[in-house]
Amino acid sequence: MFPWKTREAKASGVPFVALSQLGNARWTRDKASLTREGMLHNAVGYRCVRLIAEAAAGVRWRVNEGAEDALTLLEHPNPEQSGIELLEAFYGHLQTNGNAYLHGVVLDDGEEYQMPRQIYALRPDRMSPIAGQHGWPLGWNYKVDRASHRFMREADGWSPILHFKLFHPLDDYEGLSPLEAAGKSIDVHNAGASWAKALIDNSARPSGALIYGKGGERLTPEQFLRLKQELEVAHTGASNAGRPMLLEGGLDWKPMGLTPNDMDFIAARHDAAREIALAFGVPPMMLGIPGDNTYSNYKEANIAFWRLTVLPLVEKAGRSLSNWLSIRAPERVELRPDLDSISALSSERDALWARLENASYLTDDEKREIAGLAPLKQGSNS
Repeated sequence: MFPWKTREAKASGVPFVALSQLGNARWTRDKASLTREGMLHNAVGYRCVRLIAEAAAGVRWRVNEGAEDALTLLEHPNPEQSGIELLEAFYGHLQTNGNAYLHGVVLDDGEEYQMPRQIYALRPDRMSPIAGQHGWPLGWNYKVDRASHRFMREADGWSPILHFKLFHPLDDYEGLSPLEAAGKSIDVHNAGASWAKALIDNSARPSGALIYGKGGERLTPEQFLRLKQELEVAHTGASNAGRPMLLEGGLDWKPMGLTPNDMDFIAARHDAAREIALAFGVPPMMLGIPGDNTYSNYKEANIAFWRLTVLPLVEKAGRSLSNWLSIRAPERVELRPDLDSISALSSERDALWARLENASYLTDDEKREIAGLAPLKQGSNS
């Protein structure tokens, strides 16, 4: 009836029954629980999300000539937020949910087609796609408590909702967040913290049993109550941690369960933290995780973080924003990150400018194109 394994030892003449049970692991699955466990209750996940969101949101934009209104809109998206605050929420939702949504507000002032006047970030857990026949969403439903609102694609192809998502191989409508990929590591890391807290609350000792008698004798009710009171007063709580237990009258202590050394949960938590950082693309050195010396110094780790994690994300977001705004803009919008404004990459930019300065076989416009700048006006080439 019970899934316990029992064994009986009779060699010493002492009746002894050992019970052991190993159940299935319980993993966090849904996105809301992953966000709660992976960011709200996990310092590593929280720091990874903050590092990426704040770094990406702080990158300045460059825009092509004639599309200055789009840049102004991103710098002042709405009365409640600055551009950095809006993009920080945008990138933060992307890391925790795999999806990010921007709502472009168009004023009904008689113009048929116009650019958004304000932009707001919407919570992805409140969004649900309205599926079309060909695998593409026709619109989105945004629900807050009992109220809901539908955002449908308009006749010119423009949608008031920009849906930016990370690649998901098994879902047509929603993206795969780093928290989902690191879900098991997050559960292991949080379980290690719960184990440590439980040990502290229980005098930093594993659970166990007091065994009395060699021939099956039993304690009298008075002896049992006295022993229980002594254990509660003298051997429970953090203030009694480490106090030796005086056993008399044939009592013997048998620990039950694995000790921290047996489980080596400290090393397991560090491994789990490294896997969480790996899923987000954050070098463990930047999170202060011990035992990881892949990079010779913090500067190299920071450059790798920008080059391999932040800049690809910003580049992709810039192209999505450009396509979204260009449908309603009078001129084609081309948003590009301003690499010169990123202090972490200043040494690389200095080396690039030095190489271009010595490249006499290139024109000024060719040098500017390599550096990611717009060409000079006609007639200013050397």
